[in-house]
Amino acid sequence: MLYALAAASVTRPRLLPWSNADGKPCYLVTDPSGTGPLSRIADNVESVQLGMAADLLDHATDLLDDAKTTAPQLRFLAARLTESLYDVHRIARSRGARLSVPEDDEGVRQSTSDGSSRYRDAEDEDDDEEPVL
Repeated sequence: MLYALAAASVTRPRLLPWSNADGKPCYLVTDPSGTGPLSRIADNVESVQLGMAADLLDHATDLLDDAKTTAPQLRFLAARLTESLYDVHRIARSRGARLSVPEDDEGVRQSTSDGSSRYRDAEDEDDDEEPVL
């Protein structure tokens, strides 16, 4: 019984929206509520990154609509869009890892070659194949 209570309070490490000095991912292990000070900082950083991505998309639309846009401007835009996409992808991976697995059979969680997981519709499954969990 005590073990069940302890297991229920353990959370997965949260992928943070920044890297360490070596460029490796940073993780946070926190209480199940996820409302501690570092979690709030991470939430704020994610919010800023998503806001900057939206602003960058608006700027990209304007730049692409302008016939006078130069090749160096487009290369600079592509570099910033790449950085922004990297940030948004990290946020999506972090949030996806914190989602619970659905209890119904509408989706099947599958491992991918890079160790992450994804969902596939159950009707995409081959009848003779076991789903990878």
